[in-house]
Amino acid sequence: MCRFFKIVCLSTLLSFRGENELAAPFSAINQDILQNGKAYETLGEATSTIGHRLTGSLNGAKAEQYAFNLLKKYGYTDVKFQPFEVESWQRDTVTLDIVPNKSDNFREVPVVALAYSPVQARVNGPIIDVGNGLEEDFEALKTQVKGNIVLANLGLINAKAGAKNLHRSEKTALAIQFGATGIIMVNQVPGNVLLTGTASVTGALIGIPAVCISKESGEQIRQWKKVDRDLHAIVDMRNSSRKTKARNVVATLKGKSSERIVIGGHLDSWDLATGATDNGLGSFTIMEIARAFKALKIKPKRTIDFVLFMGEEQGLLGSRHAVKEYVRAKQLDKIRFMMNLDMTNNVYGMSIGGRDELMAFFKTVGEQIKQIDPNFMNEVSSRAGLHSDHQPFMLEGIPTGAPMGALSTEVINCYHADCDRFNLVNKTQITNGARFSAMLLYALANADEIPAEKLNTNKTRDQLVAQGLKKELVIGKDWRWVE
Repeated sequence: MCRFFKIVCLSTLLSFRGENELAAPFSAINQDILQNGKAYETLGEATSTIGHRLTGSLNGAKAEQYAFNLLKKYGYTDVKFQPFEVESWQRDTVTLDIVPNKSDNFREVPVVALAYSPVQARVNGPIIDVGNGLEEDFEALKTQVKGNIVLANLGLINAKAGAKNLHRSEKTALAIQFGATGIIMVNQVPGNVLLTGTASVTGALIGIPAVCISKESGEQIRQWKKVDRDLHAIVDMRNSSRKTKARNVVATLKGKSSERIVIGGHLDSWDLATGATDNGLGSFTIMEIARAFKALKIKPKRTIDFVLFMGEEQGLLGSRHAVKEYVRAKQLDKIRFMMNLDMTNNVYGMSIGGRDELMAFFKTVGEQIKQIDPNFMNEVSSRAGLHSDHQPFMLEGIPTGAPMGALSTEVINCYHADCDRFNLVNKTQITNGARFSAMLLYALANADEIPAEKLNTNKTRDQLVAQGLKKELVIGKDWRWVE
């Protein structure tokens, strides 16, 4: 008789018709990750020996090789690099001076360049405050914006009820559309924190300089504008950019059918710190799940691709390329679900990306996880979002989702900032993320049926509209449908 602690028995538990069939594999997964888990240790090693993981940099290449070698060490023979071309943008120098018109009373403000700003730029002009930088904000000031430099919040401040924020790249795209010569983004995190990130919706160089200043600097500038309405900004920047190669890393666990489950997350990070939480939490959790599945000799019903994407921060470049590779290999229609891990930590539930038909499935799976650990809250959310590596798969109609987790205020405040370092990683919480995400993945890979099909192009369009994503996709040049 098969007993749950006998590793070899997992290969016989290939599907579940009754709830109890998940008890044995879930227990084994839980026990292995608690006792033998490596996510915290390997992430610590990578941040200390590699540093940041900027796509297209030498550090980025080292991170790709590190992940490849680690998956090989865990016993995967089918590990491959998936190369693609990127515009390798790297920052050099940038200054921001604020000065009253017709005066030499310069005030230098600490600033950081947003990625894909021009290689060289110097602009000087009046500051036009567009508040939250939403489309209606630009529209209201369109006669003033043209030819000037706009100031916009990264987040929403005193917004109308129901207002939805835009990504910094989308606010930059609006600034360009309305004729601004530059854009200054204001962070909302206290403590003089400077945030970086891409200002390009396409991963190509943009035509105007885009920079970020701290919350405190933004408040100062707005106070100065009350005294001098004709306040000017001078942005002077130098950057470098060149075409180079980056590589996704893919490890495959062969299943008994041609259907596939993709579990992916981005390995790359920005260069101000080490990217320990964004997205070390997600990418090293994926490698930990891969380790556990191989250690437990799990033989899934569906093939599992463990994918570490590069170029996410530059505009989902690696995941877009991966989708093209699945199309080229005639495997896209075989993908039954894409699970995305982006800053995944201390998991307590599952987001199902607007696919309500999956609600009952994950609720049932979650109840079995609660039998293993009552601290798992089994929350299921059906809201869909953008700007992470699930997006290219979702646009193809593939069901996507992500384990829901919790992040501390310290982690959230260091998003894309120079404080995103390993000291923010909590060993218990990253372990929780790994063991609960692994159970969710096991259920997807071994269910008799997954109650969500790939949508055709018209149903995909309707789903995106229903989730309120059309406007963002249009601004981001990712809306494929002609009205």
